[in-house]
Amino acid sequence: MAIKVMDLIYWRDVGKTGLVVTGLVIGLASLFQLSFVTMLSYLCISIMCLTFPLRLYYKLLELIQKIPEGVHPFQSYIGDDSSLTDEETVLVVEEVVLMIAFAITEIKRLLFIDSIMDSIKFVVLLYVLTYMGITTNGLTLVIVGVICVFSLPLFYKRMQGRMKRISKAVSVLLRKIKNMFKMLYSKLRPSPVTTPATTLTPTPAPKHKHKSK
Repeated sequence: MAIKVMDLIYWRDVGKTGLVVTGLVIGLASLFQLSFVTMLSYLCISIMCLTFPLRLYYKLLELIQKIPEGVHPFQSYIGDDSSLTDEETVLVVEEVVLMIAFAITEIKRLLFIDSIMDSIKFVVLLYVLTYMGITTNGLTLVIVGVICVFSLPLFYKRMQGRMKRISKAVSVLLRKIKNMFKMLYSKLRPSPVTTPATTLTPTPAPKHKHKSK
């Protein structure tokens, strides 16, 4: 499943990815006017409008003995076993439980201020989300997210070399600016006042008078 998703994201099969992206965007955009249940019903009806005539056509060919008996146009889809084994089911359930437990632990850690910096970042994120919720709705964000998922990885893959060169040039420029500010600071910084060193002059030793006998 992960390999199939990566193939869709990186447009390795252009026709399949284009069909998936178009269907997702049109379906999500239609939710602005219709409910999810209505959209699902219309989707199923549209698929059956294509599959039902084709099935009748094959049945007619079978009756006039143009094709052998038992040929089904969608046998590959019907015979595809997408069920999970017991081990795969256990693994999926364990992963889901671990993800839920990790999410709950992180939310508790952020809400009850385990790390001040992480909680501040979380508050900033929540504030940005409230602002985005005022200007847009969740469905618009989902559509933008779908477009970004199917466009940004391919854009980065194709422009990876140029982006690396740009990031390297930006890092060199920032380093030069930092060095320039350090040099200006060292020139403008007042030099420390040096006190003249006091030379100690030796005091003459006291002369002792000898008494004459």
